[in-house]
Amino acid sequence: MSEPLIQAKRLTKSFLSGGKEISVLDGVDFSLAPGTSCSIRGESGSGKSTLLNVLSGLETVGEGELYWSGKKVSGLSLSALAAERAARIGFVFQAYYLAPELNSLENVLLAARIHRRIDSSVTDRAVQLLEKVGMGHRIKHSSTKLSGGERQRVAVARALINDPPVLLADEPTGNLDEATGEAVMELLLEMTADADKSLVLVTHNPIHAARTETQHMLHLGKLGQSVI
Repeated sequence: MSEPLIQAKRLTKSFLSGGKEISVLDGVDFSLAPGTSCSIRGESGSGKSTLLNVLSGLETVGEGELYWSGKKVSGLSLSALAAERAARIGFVFQAYYLAPELNSLENVLLAARIHRRIDSSVTDRAVQLLEKVGMGHRIKHSSTKLSGGERQRVAVARALINDPPVLLADEPTGNLDEATGEAVMELLLEMTADADKSLVLVTHNPIHAARTETQHMLHLGKLGQSVI
């Protein structure tokens, strides 16, 4: 049996608000197998984005253990954690987070530059990814000149540039109209399946959630299987 790409055990996390301790994650267990897709739903403020940030090592927890391909994440230095993350995980966010001063190609290459991987082969891969996501004709366009759907397509290409085994997508269609959102969701599922990547999708949309192989619901800090 293949080692899970991401495995979390008994994750707990809480915040102080108005002098009160608010529990966001309460003993959460999670496992992501290679080449699979899953979705996480929950009401607004339930902690979906927090869970995604914890699974990616962007946020720490009060208790619990996190493993990437069997390697324990807690205890790694910040630089080692960042290097592991860049190699293992690609991100697609609701707000795109493209650099406005860069064009489409430069935005895709930015993720590789952070990972210190820039040469002609990486540039060629970036161009190929932009063509695959339907942005080959907009490679040199500033991100400020792109529509929301186009920006998200560039973001998908950027998430894949380092060839990570896992993509984490946090409400990737949240800023898009219904038709554009459907197109981006189709693209995301197609690109991850074709490249045999694993996908964790945080979404409020039950239709999008139903398109992943497994579905989870986060409620009152607990993560359970969801039936849609």
